[in-house]
Amino acid sequence: MDTRESHMSQSDLFSWNMERDPVLRSTIVSVLVLDSEPDPDRLMRTMDRGSRVVPRLRHRLVVAPFGLAPPRWALDPDFDLSWHVRRIALAEPATMSGVLEFARTEAMTGFDPARPLWRATLLSGLAGAASVLVLTVHHSLTDGIGGIQIATALLDFDRTGADRGLPPDPMDNHTGALRDIVTWNASVGSVLLAGGIRATPQTAWRALGNPARALREGTALASSLVRLARPITTTFSPVMTQRSLGRRLAVLDVPLARLRGTAQAAGCTLNDAYLTAVVIGLRKYHHRHGAALDQLRVTMPISLRTPDDPLGGNRITLARFALPAGITETADLMLAVGAAVAGWRREPAIPLSGAVAATLNRLPAGLLTGMLKHVDFVTSNVPGSPVPLYIAGARIDRMYAFGPTIGTAVNVTLTSHAGTCYIGVNADTAAIPDTETLTECLTAGFATVLEFGGERAAGSGAGSGHSSELRRARRPGPGAAGT
Repeated sequence: MDTRESHMSQSDLFSWNMERDPVLRSTIVSVLVLDSEPDPDRLMRTMDRGSRVVPRLRHRLVVAPFGLAPPRWALDPDFDLSWHVRRIALAEPATMSGVLEFARTEAMTGFDPARPLWRATLLSGLAGAASVLVLTVHHSLTDGIGGIQIATALLDFDRTGADRGLPPDPMDNHTGALRDIVTWNASVGSVLLAGGIRATPQTAWRALGNPARALREGTALASSLVRLARPITTTFSPVMTQRSLGRRLAVLDVPLARLRGTAQAAGCTLNDAYLTAVVIGLRKYHHRHGAALDQLRVTMPISLRTPDDPLGGNRITLARFALPAGITETADLMLAVGAAVAGWRREPAIPLSGAVAATLNRLPAGLLTGMLKHVDFVTSNVPGSPVPLYIAGARIDRMYAFGPTIGTAVNVTLTSHAGTCYIGVNADTAAIPDTETLTECLTAGFATVLEFGGERAAGSGAGSGHSSELRRARRPGPGAAGT
């Protein structure tokens, strides 16, 4: 394992340090609704194979003395697969509300730092389906795209599946704490030195050949770094201002083809249409509370993953920026949202986010946690499999991911799977005490965007009937009402 790969990245270390405030926990919960009961032995073999294909699933974090290096991923000598993979029967009435209630508690429960940072729980007895698999992982183990890559490597494309055997047990290359610290610092230093040696002649040549351009590029990079790392001390939302440890979850299903068609009709991307629907939904939520809204601040993950990166690992950086919310025409709003997102994807500082995180990690955590709580919402779009997938003989019918709020009022995550966008909503109950109202507003936001696409496709008004294609989970019962 590469020395830098064996340690927590600077970006992950930033998130890890922020968890001194539990409101900023980076826990991801995925809910897989299965059409049948998976074979227990095959399920354990699949999980066992996963912990070998992705060795980090067998690693725990070991903190270096005096913080001289980031925490190291070390093989857990007491790794017990049966502790990580559990089975629970849903209490009656076994509905989706009960599933979301269990997932809610998982999202609010911290990990045991003495063990690998993940859990898998099979919930049996769901009405209308056989079972649900709930996967709980810390964000440092994987990001959304990495999680889909792991799933593709482990899951089957038919019910029978194939016996791919078990890879060997992962090996731990640890050679002692002091040597480990020296090796890590030498590795990082050599990479920075090599990069500087390669870049210096190029930079000097550009400066000599076109000093005005070099000055412009340097100024643009400095400004971009300021935008990426600047403190945020105000919240745009006048309604979603409080933060707490309480969480409530909700789900929406949206037809993938129709959302993509809407994006194409507006000359935008699928992500632009999705993000616009969320903005419209949040705007409607504010209107329900008698508040006008001109803009919202979003945290959006930008993937830094390359084809050469190993499975797993967190390969994203988080960009925080303002989105317009007061534009009433759907097409105009979609274009404005798309322009804002595209601008941030082109920011020169994005590839340097690890260095920015390293700098922030030198500051007291208390100085940094406050600015994260002034972001209004976080959203993510994870492209999944276009075809059905199976685990241990059971077909995955629905796939919801609930990303961490990381100090915002709500996280809205889209996972596309077999022709449907499965949307998970993870709301802070202090910022949004009426999750049912928020879900209604988000449903209306997606209906507005889909109606625009239908009107463009038909060449005339499509009416409001399209909203019936949005499916919501059954209304939560009293047991799911907050903390």
